[in-house]
This record gives sequence, C-alpha cells and structure tokens, in this order.
Amino acid sequence: MLRNDKLVLILSNEIIEEYEEKLAWFYSEYFAEIVLDELLNLPLTEQTEAFYKWQLIEEDKDDNKFIDVAIASNADYIITNDKHFKILHNITFPKVQAITIQEFKKVIENVYT
Repeated sequence: MLRNDKLVLILSNEIIEEYEEKLAWFYSEYFAEIVLDELLNLPLTEQTEAFYKWQLIEEDKDDNKFIDVAIASNADYIITNDKHFKILHNITFPKVQAITIQEFKKVIENVYT
C-alpha cells in the first residue's frame, strides 16, 4: 500500500494467516515461516487490525480483509491485479483506491523521480 507517498506493507493477523496458508500450500510450512518472518521484520512493514468490517466486495468476501486494513491504516492505495477490487472504483464511501501493479509503477516513477 502507499501512504503519504511512502511504500508501506500493511498486514493484519487475518492477512498474515492467509499468506501463511497460501505459502504453505504452494511450497511448505517451513518456507511460509521464513517468508513471513522476513516480511514482518522489514522496516516498511506495519501491523494493524481493522475493527470494522465494511464488506465492500461481494464476489469474494475473503478480499475484504485487505480493504478493511487499508481503511484502518489510512492507505492511499491498495496495489492489486485482482479483478474483484474493480468494484472500488464505483464506491464513494469509504473511498479506497485500488490500482494495478502497472499503475503502481507509474505512481512510483512520479513520486521518486
């Protein structure tokens, strides 16, 4: 996520659990443990919890955890190529801007050049 022109990796317990589950399934539990340990110790990583569930995405309710954390942490963007996040373009409140990785590259170029 991007917040105040700074790249920040914002994680919640729910997001960490999903990452752990996916990494363990695709690779191994050991690999998942190493990757998550590294992610959690990066200087750009912040951990926060969303105490309100907005339920903005109906098609894949599991994606809502990312939106809830983005709102709770006041993120400028969610960076994703997941098609379910396109619905956010039509939602005015709470405003959460989802951009693709390609769009994110352009934002970074403008911020850091």
